[in-house]
Amino acid sequence: MSSVLQVQESLDRYPRIPLAAYPTPLEHLPRLSARLGREIYIKRDDGLGPGLGGNKTRKLEYLLAEARQRGFRKVVTFGGLQSNHARITAAAARKLGFEPHLFYFEPRPRKMAGNLLVNQVCGAHMRFIPFGGGGGMSLEASNRLAHLVALLFVGRHYFIPVGGHSWLGCLGYARAALEIHAQAEALGIGDAHLVTAAGTGGTLAGLLAGLRLTGSSLRPLGIDVGKLWKGFPVSLARLATEICRRLGEEHTFEATDIPLIEGVYAAPKYGQPSRACVDAIHTLARTEGILLDPVYTGKAFGGLLDLMERGSLGGRDEPVIFLHTGGLPALFAFEERILNHD
Repeated sequence: MSSVLQVQESLDRYPRIPLAAYPTPLEHLPRLSARLGREIYIKRDDGLGPGLGGNKTRKLEYLLAEARQRGFRKVVTFGGLQSNHARITAAAARKLGFEPHLFYFEPRPRKMAGNLLVNQVCGAHMRFIPFGGGGGMSLEASNRLAHLVALLFVGRHYFIPVGGHSWLGCLGYARAALEIHAQAEALGIGDAHLVTAAGTGGTLAGLLAGLRLTGSSLRPLGIDVGKLWKGFPVSLARLATEICRRLGEEHTFEATDIPLIEGVYAAPKYGQPSRACVDAIHTLARTEGILLDPVYTGKAFGGLLDLMERGSLGGRDEPVIFLHTGGLPALFAFEERILNHD
């Protein structure tokens, strides 16, 4: 186990281009806490970085630094139609002078709404290639396939895995773990549950590695929002293990070590909000004026509320921190679903 200073020094060995101001706020939610009878906090990574912001900014700081160091002009990534990662990649790439190329392995939608609209405004090159099916692949296999397709269409480029899912990108959330740990300690909630949405899971893996390395008492939990990947916990264990190794400490995570609720709150499917998701969006907006999105954070927060109601997330005296990873533009891609709530 390393000290916070040692982990920080290890992180500082890797090139990074800051794209935002830190730390992001860790806020108490007084009205929601009173309503639920439990102390709830929110970590505001939703406004972090360019293009309406979000958690992927922390990963792109490392990934785009490597792209610049290696002399690439074009950057490529892929994701679902309302991928926050793709949208922030497009904006961050433009900010740093790269040409962004985004791949979607789905039919081209009739309307460029939500994140797709932001991509278009940023002048991202978007390609829609409906492979059909595609379920049951691992993260690693999906990245390899997407990279091959991108080479055919784009030529030489810097490839960013889906969601920034690589040890280098996820150093951003090992760094964030130090930040959240320090803030939680200052507030006297150093043993809180730390809940986040898990789409590609890199945020969770980075947090796990960072918290492990520093011996933090924070208790992370990922809520799967898509049921997308074959062997998801295995991929996350491998990634968290590699992050620790790159930061100078050998620690092996097993799949059983990954605190992930897989599939339970992912219905009806990735990219489609459930009733509980929409309810959660309205709950947080009407108690605290904070907006969640219908693809990631709405589902995860809905899961969090259900876990607390069922007594499956510790006792009422145990504080909870929700990591808000962003996604505001996607609200405007699901207007009918959101507005037909009442």
